[in-house]
Amino acid sequence: MSSTPPPSDKGAAFTGLIVTAVLLFLMSFGIVKWTNAKFASHEGAKAEATTAH
Repeated sequence: MSSTPPPSDKGAAFTGLIVTAVLLFLMSFGIVKWTNAKFASHEGAKAEATTAH
């Protein structure tokens, strides 16, 4: 009784790994950019408040 081995799914696994890594990087990069923009607007308001005194 000999049977053929099942086909390999390595290609699909590596594709999923690469796509997931890229999406995680883009999401992290977007969150950092968004957070930096929020804090930059807070710092601008803080600088205006201190120069008004």
